[in-house]
Amino acid sequence: MDHFNYSRRKSSAVNIGNTPLGGDNPIRIQSMANVSTMDTEAAVRQAIRMIEAGAEYVRFTAQGEREARNLGEIRKELTAQGYTTPLVADIHFNPKAADAAAAEVEKVRINPGNYVDKVKTFDLLEYTDEEYAAELQKIRDRFVPFLNICKEHGTAIRIGVNHGSLSDRIMSRYGDTPEGMVASCMEFLRICRDENFPDVVISIKASNTVVMVKTVRLLVQTMDAEDMHYPLHLGVTEAGDGEDGRIKSAVGIGTLLTDGIGDTIRVSLSEDPEAEMPVARKLVDYILERQGHKPINANIAPGYDPITASRRISRVTEGIGGNFPPIVISDRSNGDFEFDHLSMPDYIYIGKEDPENLPDNFRMLVDAHFWKERPNAFPYFIASEIEEIKNFNSPLKFIRLTYNDLTSRTLEILKQDPTIVVVLSTHHRNGVGSQRAAMHKLMIAGCDVPVVLHREYHETDKESLQLKSAADFGTLLLDGFEGGIMLQNDECEATVTDSCMFGILQATRSRISKTEYISCPSCGRTLYDLQTTIARIKEATSHLKGLKIGIMGCIVNGPGEMADADYGYVGAGRGQISLYKGKECVLKNVAEEDAVERLVQLIKENGDWQN
Repeated sequence: MDHFNYSRRKSSAVNIGNTPLGGDNPIRIQSMANVSTMDTEAAVRQAIRMIEAGAEYVRFTAQGEREARNLGEIRKELTAQGYTTPLVADIHFNPKAADAAAAEVEKVRINPGNYVDKVKTFDLLEYTDEEYAAELQKIRDRFVPFLNICKEHGTAIRIGVNHGSLSDRIMSRYGDTPEGMVASCMEFLRICRDENFPDVVISIKASNTVVMVKTVRLLVQTMDAEDMHYPLHLGVTEAGDGEDGRIKSAVGIGTLLTDGIGDTIRVSLSEDPEAEMPVARKLVDYILERQGHKPINANIAPGYDPITASRRISRVTEGIGGNFPPIVISDRSNGDFEFDHLSMPDYIYIGKEDPENLPDNFRMLVDAHFWKERPNAFPYFIASEIEEIKNFNSPLKFIRLTYNDLTSRTLEILKQDPTIVVVLSTHHRNGVGSQRAAMHKLMIAGCDVPVVLHREYHETDKESLQLKSAADFGTLLLDGFEGGIMLQNDECEATVTDSCMFGILQATRSRISKTEYISCPSCGRTLYDLQTTIARIKEATSHLKGLKIGIMGCIVNGPGEMADADYGYVGAGRGQISLYKGKECVLKNVAEEDAVERLVQLIKENGDWQN
């Protein structure tokens, strides 16, 4: 990839029914049904709603051979009604179901973590090299016949690796790491290559955006080294619903799309499946707006690796930079001083407003020529005023700069004056590339000034603002540029932008300010009302700052795929819930009507409850 200029990664093309993927084909949008695969009529109705909402592939779960064969009935009925959109079978734990599905639908997804390896026990087992090789041979012996069925029927496959559902064999050697996820995927890809089977799509997903982005970048690097160029399916698992689900998805998927990586995406929301397509389409279209942009000439700082990127080292200025949490600056220059106590900014920008008209409990940025010296007000300069900075007596000074403003003279001033914080802005069509270029220029120059990332939008639609800002800020935060953020949008209330900023910092794990919910999007395996349950759990626990709660429809998305949650609420059967502390199931088969109350009790018993 070109780190600063947008260009899409060149992948191989894969035939999936009448909708090929990768190569020069468009970035495809897809989703997954949540009705029973055995209910043909309901499945067809929902598939049509998804297709009409923009789905280019529709996925159904197939727990067993019976469900896999019924996908053929769903396919026939959709075709009869004039819908030829490819169908995808989602398989876990059951290679025979994969074999059956390959004869019925256009694509089959398998999970390397449970395709042949036994059900995950989280045991730390030791394998000798001979035992490890024997397990790989078992995979080959079972996988090759499946590939032959796919060849016979012209069926594509997706190798779908999920964080937290790696086999005990992989865990024994790599742990639950990006390296383990990549190794699990590569085992299957090498067999596909050996068997001359090219119609392969890959996904590597996690609910943790840091893990997801790092792992996909590592996979691409590993494939390149072996001259493999398979297309990639992107998604953040268990992203949740509402604002959090959109922001989290845009951070993970948007960062990789910005890198040019990704041939199809699914935004996994804990909402009705047809709600996912418009969100995914907005995100893809926004990233593609930067195609053919004016080139950005820049160099990567020596030693910088986007796969292993850690936080940029900067000096500390009044609690900004260093290892301090990223700050949030809220634009209040329009005179809006309504605040939400759940998203209280660290600083507010008041423009030309007289700081004496505001209470002392605000820390304020004031346009330099309207600034008055007082303990809680700090001057805010623009690039043309940089030579005047030395004339202002303030322990903290902000200056708004772009990449093009970073001249040798500007860098000299930034190095010499320890009171300065840069507010890094951009007017470039590829704003992320421009801001990346600026950060690398600072690193190359040895300039350790703290940097607050700034973006300005003009969105009347709240969802569009969430997606665009999360993709832009998220990319740079995951690059390690974590001094702070300032989001301006003159078309909505300031509390909306404040909430968005804190959501982005939470989604990138840069600053935790609220409860995190790792909730699956539901599928045909879910045996309870997921959306209602999420709402009930949020109502009871949303004040528990920093706690991670997994809400999973079934055991497939259970203790493994909620990976690093502190507590888990997992469907165990119709009307039955199992509760987890970490990866340990501590209460089995709790009646659904009692389960939320028992979850609260479990949190209290473990000392994690706050009133």
